[in-house]
Amino acid sequence: AITMPLGILAITAVTAWGMGLPWAIALLLAASLAPTDPVLAADIQVGPPKSEDEDEVRFGLTSEAGLNDGFAFPFVHLAIMLAAATAAGSSKPWLGEWLTYRVLWEIGAGVGAGWLIGRAFGWLTFHVPAQTKLAQTGDGLIALAATCISYGFTEIIHCYGFLAVFVTALTFRGTHRTHDFHHDMHDVTEQIERLAMMVLLLLFGGALVSGLLNSVSLTDALIALVILLVIRPITGLIGLTGHRADRSEQLTLAFFGIRGVGSIYYLAYGLNHIHVDAAERLWGLLGLVVLFSIVLHGLTVTPIMRLLDQQHGRDPDKDAPPAVGA
Repeated sequence: AITMPLGILAITAVTAWGMGLPWAIALLLAASLAPTDPVLAADIQVGPPKSEDEDEVRFGLTSEAGLNDGFAFPFVHLAIMLAAATAAGSSKPWLGEWLTYRVLWEIGAGVGAGWLIGRAFGWLTFHVPAQTKLAQTGDGLIALAATCISYGFTEIIHCYGFLAVFVTALTFRGTHRTHDFHHDMHDVTEQIERLAMMVLLLLFGGALVSGLLNSVSLTDALIALVILLVIRPITGLIGLTGHRADRSEQLTLAFFGIRGVGSIYYLAYGLNHIHVDAAERLWGLLGLVVLFSIVLHGLTVTPIMRLLDQQHGRDPDKDAPPAVGA
């Protein structure tokens, strides 16, 4: 609960001091870079329903990223409102508006709407009369329908769609946790996720070769490393104080602060609402952090998770296909 806010504070201070950014712009960059995104590393996501892959690390990283999807947005809006107030020299009480509307309403309404939609889909899928319930169709795309309806409806009523989707998924699953239809929905959404990620990574690679990092300086590169190797591990360990996980699990949770698609979305959203002269430099730093994260975490996730599974008596190869000739 405190890892991301602490990370935002630290990244804001580092980028404001190291890059000479105004505080509002540094806050926008920090709010974009602090959230995690484990989609880029499938080995640290929770496994299929009713599997044994929901250990502390996989569950912690997946749930952290899901919550970050919604809770990062208030800080993005805070940066936007702070920048607007600073530019206009306005004395309008924007902080009260931010607390009541951007925090209380948009988070509260997002959670409430997500819960209602999840309950509705759970009832339609599992609990209506046998011949008409959606589970009878065997179509895993129902999970995608729930996602789109949850996101679309909550955005219409001006609250956080990402947070609502996360709550919808939790509530939907909770309406009938043992039903086999969850496997069908998981398989479909996993394939869609992988296809979407492949496209996004291709686009990211295209941006890199098109000059995304041209504005990056040595100072920016050092800041990117500090964000990944210093700020995230330290804030992660602080956030895990008192957690029941053992030391190796805590270190793994703190280390894998993977950055990805969410960071790109938040910065694009912020820059679409405020004018920033050094926008290319912001994009360059964000692109470098994402690139470092893909390489660093992508190369280390499999050996670290295998070692962790072995330490806790889990077979890391139990889902691997049999060897040829075995």
